[in-house]
Amino acid sequence: MVALTAVVMAVGLVGTVLPILPGLALVWVAGLAYGLSEGFGTVGVVALAAMTGLAAAGTVAGIVLPRRAAGTAGAAPASLWLGAALAVAGFFLVPVVGLPLGGALGIYVGEQLRTGDARRAWRATAATLKGFGLAALAQLAAGVAMVLVWVAWVVVA
Repeated sequence: MVALTAVVMAVGLVGTVLPILPGLALVWVAGLAYGLSEGFGTVGVVALAAMTGLAAAGTVAGIVLPRRAAGTAGAAPASLWLGAALAVAGFFLVPVVGLPLGGALGIYVGEQLRTGDARRAWRATAATLKGFGLAALAQLAAGVAMVLVWVAWVVVA
């Protein structure tokens, strides 16, 4: 069960930077499955609680950081909604790269239509993309911390 859990967690870590997989959720579910299979004990309960907190923090960072970056750059909520809609469409139309490309295109088009200023639209788009990059790094860090908590659980228990 240790090897299977490690593989699922590794896939989850990849999912924190590739928007195809639910990264933190996979790492957490792998930890939960390990506990259900091998037994939690006191160490397991503490470890899963820590993993839950880390997953929550990473998920919040994944939402807050891009929104804050977009808001600071002056992107309108309507542009962000257009970005979200085109990101979903891009996900299905162009596998792997369609999600970020569609999102960026949607934000740019929304800001271009709203302001009529290509430079301003690009600044808002670039800032939002940087926010998404920071969010991916924060989620990766949370995922790595979750895996390390699980490793400590396996070693101690």
